[in-house]
Amino acid sequence: MPTTWFITGTSSGFGRLLTERLLARGDRVAATLRRPEALDDLQAQYGDRLWTALLDVAEAKQVHRVVGDAFKALGTIDVVVNNAGYGVFASVEEATDEQIQRVINTNLLGSIHVIRASLPHLRAQRHGRILQVSTAGGQTTYPNFSYYHASKWGIEGFCETVAREIAPFGISLTIVEPGATPTGFAGSLDTSPVMPEYEDTPAGEVRRAITSGAFALPNDPQKIAAAMINLVDTGAAPLRLPLGSDTYDDVRAALVSRLAEHDAHREVARSVVADESA
Repeated sequence: MPTTWFITGTSSGFGRLLTERLLARGDRVAATLRRPEALDDLQAQYGDRLWTALLDVAEAKQVHRVVGDAFKALGTIDVVVNNAGYGVFASVEEATDEQIQRVINTNLLGSIHVIRASLPHLRAQRHGRILQVSTAGGQTTYPNFSYYHASKWGIEGFCETVAREIAPFGISLTIVEPGATPTGFAGSLDTSPVMPEYEDTPAGEVRRAITSGAFALPNDPQKIAAAMINLVDTGAAPLRLPLGSDTYDDVRAALVSRLAEHDAHREVARSVVADESA
C-alpha cells in the first residue's frame, strides 16, 4: 500500500531527493516549500500524487493552516519529515541579529511548529511517524556554526522529550543526523563580513578549509535519502539515526569526551547532596 508523506523544504537537497524517490515508487507526497515552482516538473509528471503548498515554517499560523489543509486533502499522512533548514556560517561576533533570529525561527521554532501542528491529526489516526532532520551538529560542534548548533541541539532536546510523550498514541519520532553531504546546503550558508580578529583562530581555519574546498563532504545524498525511506519501510524507530561515517565518528568522539568529563566530576557532584541527618 502506498505511504503518504508530508515533507518541508522540498525545493532542493534531501527534501527534493526524498520527494523524487517517493513519487517514483508510487507514494503520495505533500511537499511544502518557499518556491512552489521548483516542483513544477514533478507536478507535471505525477499529477495528484504530489500535493504542494507554499510554506515558511517560521510562520506559525501558516504552518498550522498548511498542515491542516494537507491532512484534509490527503485524508491520512503516515510520515511527517521536518527537513526545512537555514544555516549561518560565521563566528559568534560576526553574525547579525537578523541571522541569529532567522536560524532559530527556522530550524528550532519552525520544526516545533510543524510537529505541534501535525500531532492532533496523527493522534486522531492513532498512528504516524515523524522524522526530524538534524545533523551531526546536533550532537557535536564545529567552529563558525555556533548559531546553527544552537538550533539543532535545541530541536534534538525538544524531540527527545516529545518522542516519550507521543509514544502512547502510536506515534514514533526519529532524529536523523546526516553528516557533511554535497546537497548544495554548504553553498547556501549565510555569511557575514569577516572580523580579522578571528582569522588565526579555529573559526578562521574552518573558514579557509571550506573556501578552499578542503572541507570533506564524504556522504552520498541519494544513499541518505534511501536510508531514511528504508527506515520507514522496515518499521524501525530508533530515537536517533546517524548517517555518514563522519557523523558516526565525530558524534562518538564527542560523547566519549563528554562522558569522561562528566565522570571526572562525580565526587564533586555528589558532595552537594543535602545531608539527610541535618
